[in-house]
Amino acid sequence: MFKIEPDFSIPLEIVYEDDDVIVINKQPGISVHPSINEKSGTLANALVAHYPPMAEIGEDPARPGIVHRLDKDTSGLLVAAKNQEAFEFLKNQWQKGMVTKKYLALVVGRINKERGEIKSELARSKKDFRKRMVVMPKFESKVEGKMAITEYKVLQRFKDYTYLEVYPKTGRMHQIRVHFASMGNPVAGDKIYGKQKKVPVGLARQFLHAYYLSFSLPAQAGLPGGKKLALEADISGDLAEILAKLEK
Repeated sequence: MFKIEPDFSIPLEIVYEDDDVIVINKQPGISVHPSINEKSGTLANALVAHYPPMAEIGEDPARPGIVHRLDKDTSGLLVAAKNQEAFEFLKNQWQKGMVTKKYLALVVGRINKERGEIKSELARSKKDFRKRMVVMPKFESKVEGKMAITEYKVLQRFKDYTYLEVYPKTGRMHQIRVHFASMGNPVAGDKIYGKQKKVPVGLARQFLHAYYLSFSLPAQAGLPGGKKLALEADISGDLAEILAKLEK
């Protein structure tokens, strides 16, 4: 049976913590959990080092207590549970779309609409195991996809890029990245869905930051219901530098 090993070398930026929940501001370049090719050095290894009982929490021993995920090169807020009851409570909120999530993204090209919604089915690409793709019924009618909805608001326009606040209403893998790539406006720096596009000088990863989360905390002392928690994490330094350069 797989057992995750604690890794004390990975610093955790803890945004919130109580007896049931821990919220981390994940740094870019760190995977959330181990994989076949990456046994250690992940956020999950660091969480188990911080709170050893977490190794027994959740549905998968490789993802102890982790309620949702962020891509390796996406920074921002990530939630984990510190006991099984909290895990089930939080997981239910994510599955039922009861969580408010907001991201900051820089996409390639100019988006003219001030606000918009992208709605389409996503399914795994048969050509590239790393990808999910927008399902187009006219030539992918046999592919069974899942509906994904992403809303956005323009924050600032630059010559070659648009800075957005993004609100994913569903939680599909790579959803934001695939949706904007399908519009011809991939996330700047995306090495999978936008690798042929122009990249701002100095940008070493995809410009995507999960800056806001709002969800209900598990009930304390066995009482039904829990208070609403809203958290923000400032945009990471590397992305702030890119914005500063574009504004000059």
